[in-house]
Amino acid sequence: MQTALAGFALGLTLIVAIGAQNAFVLRQGLRQQYVFAICLTCALSDAILIIAGVAGFGWMVEQAPWIKPAFTWGGAAFLIFYGLMNARAAWKGGESLEAAENTRQSLGKTLAICMALTWLNPHVYLDTVVLLGSVSTDYDNRIAFAAGAVTASFSFFFALGYGARLLAPLFARPMAWRVLDGLVALTMWAIAVKLLFAGE
Repeated sequence: MQTALAGFALGLTLIVAIGAQNAFVLRQGLRQQYVFAICLTCALSDAILIIAGVAGFGWMVEQAPWIKPAFTWGGAAFLIFYGLMNARAAWKGGESLEAAENTRQSLGKTLAICMALTWLNPHVYLDTVVLLGSVSTDYDNRIAFAAGAVTASFSFFFALGYGARLLAPLFARPMAWRVLDGLVALTMWAIAVKLLFAGE
């Protein structure tokens, strides 16, 4: 149990930071669109990467020098593009919670964006595969450590996705959506810049 709690604590610490993936889950939670599918996709993706890291896959990432620049440039390009989309929405305005609920993207397109924000982010691999994978070697029961980290991921994403509706009264106002879209755009661009400078 102590090992599982250690995995839970470290996993939660790594995932709770504001990032592209979390911002997307929050936005979908506010719109109340495909919340379960989005939360499950994010949590399962994390689970796959955590298990891979604990199982010893981390060394392969370190041994393949092309992986980091490929994901850095690909991820940065996607974040810049997605940030532009949110900046455009913030500039145009006019969205309220009621309008958002009536304007649905397809499930496939929504999941594609979610997967891109998850799998094209090099920090996801560094946090889950490399960091959690390396820390797990300090514990005899690595399965319990991985289970704790995976539980933290599921707990966080579902709490974020379904807890977002508590902010519904605030986001009934169009200005709140403009602020959120602006913050999401700035978050995406900040992460993209960080990735590009880190890759130099």
